[in-house]
Amino acid sequence: MTDLKNKWVAITGASSGFGRAAAVAFGSAGAHLMLGARRMERLEETARLALEAGAASACPFSLDVSSTPSVEEFGNALAQRTSELQVLINNAGGALGVDTLLEGKDEDWETMLQTNVLGLLRVSRRLIPLMLRVEGALVINVGSIAGRIPYEGGSVYCGAKAAELQITKALRLELCGTPVRVTSLDPGMAETEFSLVRYKGDAAKAQEVYRGVKALTAEDIAQTMLWLAERPAHVCIDELVIKPTAQAAPYKVARK
Repeated sequence: MTDLKNKWVAITGASSGFGRAAAVAFGSAGAHLMLGARRMERLEETARLALEAGAASACPFSLDVSSTPSVEEFGNALAQRTSELQVLINNAGGALGVDTLLEGKDEDWETMLQTNVLGLLRVSRRLIPLMLRVEGALVINVGSIAGRIPYEGGSVYCGAKAAELQITKALRLELCGTPVRVTSLDPGMAETEFSLVRYKGDAAKAQEVYRGVKALTAEDIAQTMLWLAERPAHVCIDELVIKPTAQAAPYKVARK
């Protein structure tokens, strides 16, 4: 088992959802946390919750993964604190809209590709060098079942998450021979702010997504991340798909 006490963990998209829950979970393991997101007030709240859970330290730092200079500043701030990163959680991302491809909007497409794909690449390029000599180091790229099974109205998001999966697989090959493990964690339906963001603040539409379903929670995903990171250094879970029992596929959901 890999002990995370006093080890460094970096989490992107840490102001809410999976990222915030992951900060609390890894904080409970006694880790030092480098937390990145754009919403600083909410990020500072995440840091407070993580410290209350037992984190050795929690540093909230403004991060926009769609900006290379912002990613560089985040990486520099982390490098000033440690030369060894144990866990990187590439969590920043999300979906915007449910338009068909023919109805799609450039601004939605660009945001989804910048955060889910290019942001993951930027952060990985900057931070993984801090992991190359760390026994049991782990990169967790947060994907989605959307990257495996497409659905109508999700062409760009599904494409972005499919790219995440292939990037993760290529990275696994490229890092073979180093101590760094690489995992794609691909959740199904999870009740977070995901749908509220996707529907651009329309709470009624967002709530309808989860109607009659016991969906996964952010805490479910965070505990899975912690389990992945705590596996012995010689164990790499390359891919993990996790869905609520009531969901067999994006389009196959048993509702009560």
